[in-house]
Amino acid sequence: MKGNPIVSEIIKSSLTFCSEEMGVALRNSAYSPNIKDRMDHSCAILDSGGRLLAQAEHIPVHLGSLPWGLKKTLEYVEREGMELFKGDMVIVNNPYLSGTHLNDVTVISPVFHGNSIVAYSANKAHHSDIGGKVPGSIPADATELFQEGIIIDPVKLVNKGKIDNNILSLLSSNSRDPYQRKGDLRAQIAANILGGRRLTSLLSEYGLRSFETAAESALDYSEKMTRLEISRFPDKSGEATDVMEMPGMDGIAMHVVVTKKNDSITIDYSGTSAQVRAPINGVYGVTLSAVYYVLKCITDPDIMMNDGCFRPVSVNAPSGTLLNPTFPYPVSAGNTETSMRNADLLLRAFYALVPDRIPASCGGSMNNVMIGGLAGGRTWSFYETNAVGAGALNGRDGIDGINCNMTNTLNTPAELVEVYYPLAIAGYQFREGSGGKGRWRGGAGIERSYLIKSDDTLFTVMAEREFHGPLGLEGGGEGGRTEVLLSHNGSTQRIASKCTLSLSAGDVVTVRTAGGGGFGPYAERDRASLEKDTRDRLVARD
Repeated sequence: MKGNPIVSEIIKSSLTFCSEEMGVALRNSAYSPNIKDRMDHSCAILDSGGRLLAQAEHIPVHLGSLPWGLKKTLEYVEREGMELFKGDMVIVNNPYLSGTHLNDVTVISPVFHGNSIVAYSANKAHHSDIGGKVPGSIPADATELFQEGIIIDPVKLVNKGKIDNNILSLLSSNSRDPYQRKGDLRAQIAANILGGRRLTSLLSEYGLRSFETAAESALDYSEKMTRLEISRFPDKSGEATDVMEMPGMDGIAMHVVVTKKNDSITIDYSGTSAQVRAPINGVYGVTLSAVYYVLKCITDPDIMMNDGCFRPVSVNAPSGTLLNPTFPYPVSAGNTETSMRNADLLLRAFYALVPDRIPASCGGSMNNVMIGGLAGGRTWSFYETNAVGAGALNGRDGIDGINCNMTNTLNTPAELVEVYYPLAIAGYQFREGSGGKGRWRGGAGIERSYLIKSDDTLFTVMAEREFHGPLGLEGGGEGGRTEVLLSHNGSTQRIASKCTLSLSAGDVVTVRTAGGGGFGPYAERDRASLEKDTRDRLVARD
């Protein structure tokens, strides 16, 4: 299919900017700090078959799962005989259909040209509470999906342009923050309306044929460039194994073999542990997200990210395992923690193929903090993730205090925390001594302290790397391990990195996140950097 190359480039660029503009609209109109300030949302444009055409630079774990989730959702819609019309929007959060976890609510809008669906505008946003056992909806002790919050199979949130307030209320009434839920859902609706308008305008100006030609051209070109990059790797395999941490459960392993042949790559997770009665299972969409993210990291970052990038890769994650569980195994932390560990696992395996492009392990956790309860006669819930240290790379120190790999969110400003919630940020700084030693040091984690200002408060933390530090490369040292501390009645004690606590006013919880691994022998570090390490106190000390 050939067309005007200039028009095709205009359409391709317009699709990307459409996704970005959707994200701006969603953020600006959202109510919750988690979306409005932390930007825990993602937007994309997909074609009528569910193939990714363009995405904004948002959250990797969201974006990688959107095409898989859309296809599963459309299969459900067809199976249930649900006909889609102009002005309709479908909402879904069942992770076995939408691809991540229950907090991530997906809203999908068909875009029509004439009487036919030609594309979909879609977005996914992390709602800070959707019910379940604990505020924040990621309970550390969940044994089944039903304990993690309300489950919504695909249903019309908007019917021919009219919002179904029954569906809106269904989600909001199951949340500890119903006002925020309604506001955030309306923001998601607004983003999709904007995306639909931009696509309709594009179709009106250039026509359906030019649109489809440009889409196919973009997909084919991304595939071509990705295969070209892969063809430059040596034909060989790399292998890696790592373990997840869960109280009372040992030996929960992730195992991967990556094999490159000609211009294709096979990812095989055979040997990964069976699914567990704990929230660290990662649905298949999450597993794909890590694969696509790492593929992007080791190839050319300028290649337009779309479905064409995925074509050279095949993934085998056996059903019933940690990385492809079956309903109704719990998955809330699989989206956050297991995805992070999977990214580092894949990077470690690819080190055998492209060592010059692989960093040491990052802090390996999103460090989920969830706090909520009853204050002033109203329920409330706070959620955020906390940054880690990035792994060092050959020739570069790791970045300090960054949400890396599968997340791309910001922090919650302390001022907003204290305005919206009965909390105070009692301390916030880079964590001393957390960067892994090396010729190039690992990035430092952070230390963030939460002062509880209300009785009857539940505090939940879900973090990794408490017992297994982020690995260094080529002789580099481990990054500092995660620590969580509770200060109560003048005494301080260490608590588990996955737990729920009942707290009272005056209690303080401090989360010390993991640093990144170092790269190369520390003895080879230059004197100026050693002196700076001493001044900054960010690198691990003997």
